[in-house]
Amino acid sequence: MADQKPTVDPEVPFAKRIDPNKEDLTRDEFYFIRQVELAQWKKKSQQLRGRNIATGLAIGAIVMGIYGYTFYSVKQEKIMDELDEEAKVARMGGAKTGAN
Repeated sequence: MADQKPTVDPEVPFAKRIDPNKEDLTRDEFYFIRQVELAQWKKKSQQLRGRNIATGLAIGAIVMGIYGYTFYSVKQEKIMDELDEEAKVARMGGAKTGAN
């Protein structure tokens, strides 16, 4: 941001705020102001784009982690179901008693 008053030397030029509606500016000055604003906007948009890409990759990694963990846990449930089936077959093939 531009300071209103210089702090060190009054001879040193400094940026001052202007209101384009109140001050008489030439067409070249308006063009220069617009070019500076566009350059600042491009710089900020590139920084924002980089942050958006990083955020998207982080969210994608979290989603893929949840997706992979879900497949992993379902696969384990399938293994447990197979073990339960084997145990059921073993019980059926065993000796019959009054407790069965």
